[in-house]
Amino acid sequence: MEGVTLWDVGVERQIEISGPDAFDFTNLLVTRDLSKCAVGQCKYVFLTDQHGGILNDPILLRLEENRFWLSLADSDILLWARGVATHAGMDVRIEEIDVGPVQVQGPKSFALMRDLLGGSVADIRYYYLQDYTIDGIEVTVSRTGYTGEIGYEIYVHNASRDAERLWDLVLDAGKPHGLRVIGPCHIRRIEGGMLAHGADITVDTTPFEVGMGYDWMVDLDQEADFIGKDALRRIKQEGPARKLVGLELGGDPLGSYNDGSMIDAFPVHHEGEVVGRVTSACYSPRLEKNIGLALVPSALSEIGTRFLVDTGERPGAQKPSGKELVDAEVVPKPFIDPSKEQPKSDVTSLGTDSARSGTGT
Repeated sequence: MEGVTLWDVGVERQIEISGPDAFDFTNLLVTRDLSKCAVGQCKYVFLTDQHGGILNDPILLRLEENRFWLSLADSDILLWARGVATHAGMDVRIEEIDVGPVQVQGPKSFALMRDLLGGSVADIRYYYLQDYTIDGIEVTVSRTGYTGEIGYEIYVHNASRDAERLWDLVLDAGKPHGLRVIGPCHIRRIEGGMLAHGADITVDTTPFEVGMGYDWMVDLDQEADFIGKDALRRIKQEGPARKLVGLELGGDPLGSYNDGSMIDAFPVHHEGEVVGRVTSACYSPRLEKNIGLALVPSALSEIGTRFLVDTGERPGAQKPSGKELVDAEVVPKPFIDPSKEQPKSDVTSLGTDSARSGTGT
């Protein structure tokens, strides 16, 4: 990615949790310790059930001491949260609010956002947020996204009224910077090792299986309880039976979108047996190879382990039936920028002149 892109992600659902017990209740829902989340900060979080299975992995935004948003791609977390609140007996209000996000992503996103919002956008740190008014439209802007690049999400507060006008304002601000409108980029999110709900993670997978059971992501030492804490403590002690690994795959280019139910025919073979499945895969133009994520037995998750993967029966394949077994090898993930230096980078290093002219890279 070299320029700047605009994504319509209005399908995302924003669940607001507020009220006197909002902090304690939200801390009960997620596996992270929210005492380490300041007002004005965002966190990538897991919501797990009592068995430690992942219900969803939203971005959490803390707007006030007792006011949170869960930014969800999908699923019925609204109903789950209301059910938990009923049994927890906590004083909270949980509702799906009229907020619609768009994403501005790419190396030139700062240049666009500076023109749209002014110089203070440079003060928004990675995974922090700030409120703005754009031509009378109230928005919350966070430095987050689904690309692993410098990027921002603009949350329109009164989306049913103002989202279309906000979209036009962003388009106008993007013209000097060569803005392109695209959909969510699965190639970039796979390259960055980002997980897709319903593909790489489901209620049948746990944080430890997908390599996200770190102390900061699943804080088992925090004083507060959260749903699934006991189960996840046991899973950590026993070790997960399977793990999500990065794969490089041979064969013809796989295209850009092979996620979840699209790739039910991507079984992973080892020594003549099916031992796992690819959960997401694509051809990476940047790496010039097929890459993907796969759930395999933990004993076969070491770097360098080799498999055969059946890619022959995927929808749209050149071979509509029959097996096409290609070589695959476990490699480190993320495939690009494992320390996430790109999205964390200092946007002011782009330079004032280059940012305004849209020539920053």
